Amino acid sequence: QVQLVESGGGLVQPGGSLRLSCAASGMIFIIYSTSTMTWYRQAPGKQREMVATITPNGNTNYPDSVKGRFTISRDNTKRTVYLQMNNLKPEDTAVYYCNLVRIADDYWGQGTQVTVSS
Repeated sequence: QVQLVESGGGLVQPGGSLRLSCAASGMIFIIYSTSTMTWYRQAPGKQREMVATITPNGNTNYPDSVKGRFTISRDNTKRTVYLQMNNLKPEDTAVYYCNLVRIADDYWGQGTQVTVSS
């Protein structure tokens, strides 16, 4: 059974940094390494939005709202994807979810709360 577990969320002041992790279990290396990993977030009353994605060959993509502040990376040997978030703003407050997609497979984690407030 495939599971994605996010960690690293918390309360941080504006301008601060956090590093989120998403560890996959129940998945062999070749399947994980050929999957596209994406971080999404959802703030109260808003739609879920993509904040970072990384393809199997390492190509990344970010929306303008986080470009230059967020960095996604992956360690396939650990079956883990990371989201380094710098210069955090109050509008980054949301529940952050990781997602794994490969062909017909589509898995989600349970989410981790990030709150940016002074």
